[in-house]
Amino acid sequence: MKFLLAVVLSLSVSLSASAQWYSISFKKHVRYPAIALPQDHSIKKFPTAAISRTKVKIPKFNFQQTDYNIELAESAIMKVAQHNMRFRIYDIASYNFSDLAKLYIKQNRFSEAKWFLLQSNNISRQQNNNQLTIANLMDLAIVKANMGDALQAQQDLAEALQLSNANGLLANVAGIQKELKFVQQYKPTITKAEWRYASDAMVTTDKKNN
Repeated sequence: MKFLLAVVLSLSVSLSASAQWYSISFKKHVRYPAIALPQDHSIKKFPTAAISRTKVKIPKFNFQQTDYNIELAESAIMKVAQHNMRFRIYDIASYNFSDLAKLYIKQNRFSEAKWFLLQSNNISRQQNNNQLTIANLMDLAIVKANMGDALQAQQDLAEALQLSNANGLLANVAGIQKELKFVQQYKPTITKAEWRYASDAMVTTDKKNN
């Protein structure tokens, strides 16, 4: 009797399992709508991070005015300028040339200062950097005045004044006019014999180091 009950139970379990499998197997298949393919295959609609142009920091040197410290600053700026010219970063290189010129003015190395200011101006004009061009012209005027060429110094300041007015840089006008009056009355206190060149500066530094 027990054996018969066991057979009946096993048959009922198998039948219920078969019925579940049958209902699953033959259940109506649900068709989902196809995913729409993109029509625009460009990358314009992809989110992109905003690219910011970071300004290159121009090194500033705080030092006491000695030949040795100026020489260190000159070497550092020269390396930066060479790097920027090599990789065609001309807009920053023009500032490097102006910085070198300022160092040479401190040492009465007027010929070198004039040369680097002219190089800086060549680039700043091409880059339409009127502010730097005006600053260079004002420094050129000081250099030329010290070299005894007051007429060209006044011409540089007149050009700086014209650029300022033409480009709405009116904040420069007062400073240029003040410098123009100074140059008109200025008489060089440094004689040509006191002008220094790169070799002179090196000799002076070597003597101090020895």
